[in-house]
Amino acid sequence: MSETGQVNRPEIARLLRQARSRISPDDVGMPSGERRRVPGLRREEVAALAGVSVDYVVRLEQARGPHPSPGVLSALARALRLNDDARAELFELADVRLPRTDTIDLHVRPSIQRLLDRLNDLPVIVMSAKGDFLAWNSMASALLGDWTRLPVRERNIVWQRFLGEQGRVANTPEEAAQSAGQSVGSLRAAAAKYPHDAGLRDLIDRLREASADFRRLWTETDVAPWRSHTKTIRHPEVGDLTLECDSMVLPDTDQSVIVYSAEPGSEAAEKLDLLRVIGMQFSGQSRG
Repeated sequence: MSETGQVNRPEIARLLRQARSRISPDDVGMPSGERRRVPGLRREEVAALAGVSVDYVVRLEQARGPHPSPGVLSALARALRLNDDARAELFELADVRLPRTDTIDLHVRPSIQRLLDRLNDLPVIVMSAKGDFLAWNSMASALLGDWTRLPVRERNIVWQRFLGEQGRVANTPEEAAQSAGQSVGSLRAAAAKYPHDAGLRDLIDRLREASADFRRLWTETDVAPWRSHTKTIRHPEVGDLTLECDSMVLPDTDQSVIVYSAEPGSEAAEKLDLLRVIGMQFSGQSRG
């Protein structure tokens, strides 16, 4: 917390503008679009990634914004790929305490961001312990759709499973039932480990209120971690791709790195190569 107990708006504005200038759309899995006059992300792109209004970002960068909440600060830090020191500085300037250590970690480490940058030939996603989509590369957007079109509260695999739009995953009824059970089991595991996480409690409450299937499974399903599996994606341009979906857990943050891949020389691998060429122009609004 700051010594003065006040928000340092000019320094917050400087930090946000500086961080925005260092990131390209490709870095965060967004289309580059037309030629840009200045380097870095546009304000509307930061707003989409963080799930806030463009006006909110403008006011913060002009040092006249409101007092940001911990959730907004975390979302901005994640969108702007701030390292641990810069994230701590942002919270300090806003006179807000960093999230407690017994809550779910929503901050993606710079080393994991670098992994996404290097694995630019495969779709890669980073998910939180409760299934939030925290970071993804451009191949993941091209394969599954553009998650920046969703409100932040809905950028969650369990939410999308029960309450979201029809995604691009092609499941048989048996596979859909198994996937739904695993989604609920993973959320039960998170609830057992993070009983004081307010965001997790809110997610579970909203799902129980809105989905009869979730309510039923919540009473019937045991704790179960995410497991690697094969997934068929029905893409509107390249057709069906059956891919290996491997999950690698980061023990110190309970985050998962999800990588989609195909055996070299296979039809699915050739379709991934084609998807790499056509990129985000066919990302649309669907998600997996």
